[in-house]
Parts: sequence; C-alpha cells; structure tokens
Amino acid sequence: MVKIKVIIENQQKTIRIPTGIRLLIRRCCHAALELEGFKGAAEIGVSIVDDDQIRQLNNEYRNIDSSTDVLSFPMGTNGEFDKNPETGAYILGDIVLSIERAKEQAEQFGHSLQREIGYLVVHSVLHLLGYDHVEGGLEAVRMREREETIMYSVGLPRGGSYVLDRNE
Repeated sequence: MVKIKVIIENQQKTIRIPTGIRLLIRRCCHAALELEGFKGAAEIGVSIVDDDQIRQLNNEYRNIDSSTDVLSFPMGTNGEFDKNPETGAYILGDIVLSIERAKEQAEQFGHSLQREIGYLVVHSVLHLLGYDHVEGGLEAVRMREREETIMYSVGLPRGGSYVLDRNE
C-alpha cells in the first residue's frame, strides 16, 4: 500500500463540512494513486474554499474570471515529482475545491455531496498525475474511464449514493 499524506485545510466558513468528508478525501486520494500504480510515498494538499476564493484563484492562474468546482496545481511533469527532503515523499501538488460549487452540482446531478466531492478529488488527483481532458478526444475518454473505475473502488459508482430514501 502506498503511503500518502493528504493535508486538508478548510479555508471557508460558508458551508459546514459534513462529518466523514476528510476521511472520504483521503480514501479517494489513496484509491486513485493505488489504482494508477503510483510507487512511493506521496503528499497532496487539499484546500476547501468558497466560490469567491476559487474565482480569485481561477482568475489569477488561468485568466478565467469565474468560479469553478475544482482546480489542480500539479507539482510534477511527465511523472517526475520533487521529493520532500524531510519525508522523502513525492510532492504531487495541490487541489482546491469549492464546497459551494460541489453542493450545487450534487443537487443538480441528483447525487450525494459525498459522491460529488469524491469525484472532484479523484478528477484532480488524476490531473496531478498528468491526465488531461481539455482537448477532449481519446485522452478525455481515458480520464473519464479511470475516474469511474476509482469511484467504483471507493463505493461511489455513478448513480450510487450514501443518501438513503427517507422511506427506507
């Protein structure tokens, strides 16, 4: 099993982070790296922000003046990553997730907030590992397939949810 340090920071006060979300984020990072065959220890930073904060970052780093659901800041290229000299772990990069957008999208797509956050984290970890979908085509299809495989492995398949019907 890969040793992964996931540093999670809640940098917003807009939405209360539900119990279990931090564990879910760690599980998704672990599953993505394990199923991708990542070798060695790794470090990933995850920041939970609000829409205004992610809009500022999106504008600053991508010149897009609008909010988005998640941003990925990879620290490596072509599978080569710097190592933390203190721990020897590969520094994969940072993920910035808008909890407001995740909540909106979960409602829009009719699934749980857990599934939406899990998906956004898995999507971003794949970006940190070098996957890209911006140009579409085969690369985007390949990335989507990996996302769904990883989501299935953590118990959050498409159409799946931890939310029970009130009548159950």
